[in-house]
Amino acid sequence: MKIIIKRIYDPVEDDGVRVLVDRVWPRGMSTERVRADAWLKDVAPSTALRRWFGHAPALWEEFKRRYFSELDSRPDAVARLLQLGNHGTLTLLFSARDRDCNQAVALKEYLETQLR
Repeated sequence: MKIIIKRIYDPVEDDGVRVLVDRVWPRGMSTERVRADAWLKDVAPSTALRRWFGHAPALWEEFKRRYFSELDSRPDAVARLLQLGNHGTLTLLFSARDRDCNQAVALKEYLETQLR
């Protein structure tokens, strides 16, 4: 399985299965424009964790630790996500402005660890 991450506003290419991994639908985006095959809110960070983090780079490592703990408590949601990408490319879609410190980057790291 190949896992890539993409900002929701980036052009659609040969992305395989496209999964939106935000808890909140991206502002101003229609379903036609997003072109997601699935929207899995259950693999997104909790609202409390998302608000606590606020995309502050200084909190990145602690955010990942807490987020991974949340993901560990949601094995069915993680299994569903892995199942969607089971036969090729899985594209994790996110809407955050920060391309380096966001839940999709952390989720990709988590999934790659699970696949080993």
